[in-house]
Amino acid sequence: MLRPRSLGRTVVGALRGSAARPLGAIATILRPVGAALAALRGVVARRFGPIARPLRRLGRPLRSLGRDLAGLVPALFAGFGVFLIVAGLFSYISPSFSTAAGATSTPAGIADTATPVPYTLPPLVTAEPSASGNASPGTSGALAIATRVVIPALNIDVAVVPSPPNEQFPLCNVAEYLTLGKVYAYPGAPQATYIYAHARVNMFWNLLVQSKINNGAAMIGMWAEVYTADDQRHIYQITQVLRHVPPTTSFADKALAATTDELWLQTSEGHANSSTKLQIVGTPIGVLAATYADSHPKNIGIVCPDAPYCTAPNQGGCRR
Repeated sequence: MLRPRSLGRTVVGALRGSAARPLGAIATILRPVGAALAALRGVVARRFGPIARPLRRLGRPLRSLGRDLAGLVPALFAGFGVFLIVAGLFSYISPSFSTAAGATSTPAGIADTATPVPYTLPPLVTAEPSASGNASPGTSGALAIATRVVIPALNIDVAVVPSPPNEQFPLCNVAEYLTLGKVYAYPGAPQATYIYAHARVNMFWNLLVQSKINNGAAMIGMWAEVYTADDQRHIYQITQVLRHVPPTTSFADKALAATTDELWLQTSEGHANSSTKLQIVGTPIGVLAATYADSHPKNIGIVCPDAPYCTAPNQGGCRR
């Protein structure tokens, strides 16, 4: 009788022998395949070896360059992030001051729907000599009426129209020129061009907002452009910011006394007719040609939704 240890050795030997037979057959089949692969590797090495060695030498610096470029990726992302931040800051500080700190909100109830007010342009006038006996620079002969005022740095771009007859309240969405004995709206003439508008969005709101920042010091030196009906663009440089002008009958005396070409812009510093005024003064620096479309804006103004009601049929700028 077999002992357990002898029985175990017998079983293991039998299993080993039975497993060895199929493995040996597989090895017999794969042996020529291995020989063929070895032969192929030798052929490849003989034919492509001279090329592979320079490529391997070239690959080392390329791998090093790749590692260096990979190290630059975080720096590139960081630089792009800084660019986006700076671009955002430039967009934020671009000269559009309608949302500047400390500014009051737009008066409620202001909308762009009301009665259009038709108007016709006054005729051309002939320039009169100034006190020095010379006409203003850049002018000769007939002068044309102002039709549009633009201050690029403040995003102000407003059509200029005459006041309606017997005006009770200035129009909305446009600026108007002063008529007081005569028309003060001929850029280039030896007198003031006096243009006024509400301190509201799409009018002279940004003038008021900017005047509250360091008394409007940033506006000094800005350009104001006044287009005229003869397709000209008169360029003025802002030289004065006059705040808190009392609303008396003499509020425009300095402008009316001008004997040389000057630009005066006016808006209110409050919502009531009795509020103080803000005046901006500019001096001429040149005249450029303009297109007909730029010089003839289509906006003719509307009666403000909060304007007072008319009390007589011949009144203008009031609600009916």
